[in-house]
Amino acid sequence: MKPDIHPTYRPVLFHDVAADAYWLIGSTVETDKTRQHSDGNTYPYVTLDVSSASHPIYTGQQRQVTSEGRVAGFNKRFAGFAGAKA
Repeated sequence: MKPDIHPTYRPVLFHDVAADAYWLIGSTVETDKTRQHSDGNTYPYVTLDVSSASHPIYTGQQRQVTSEGRVAGFNKRFAGFAGAKA
């Protein structure tokens, strides 16, 4: 490997602010913020808006539209076109 071309790989504390969840994982992300973790050590700190802890697909809170509702909406919207032929 060439020296001085690779980013520094180190433990980084990630915080999902929507779910108030913390992860300490290895990363090369650049940040100038630091925060003390529950183990007493200070780590580089990155905030996240969405992660697997707060994303609707992963939490099972995704709003599901039934296909029956979609078909009914389509028929309601285009009901006038069925009888009009040129």
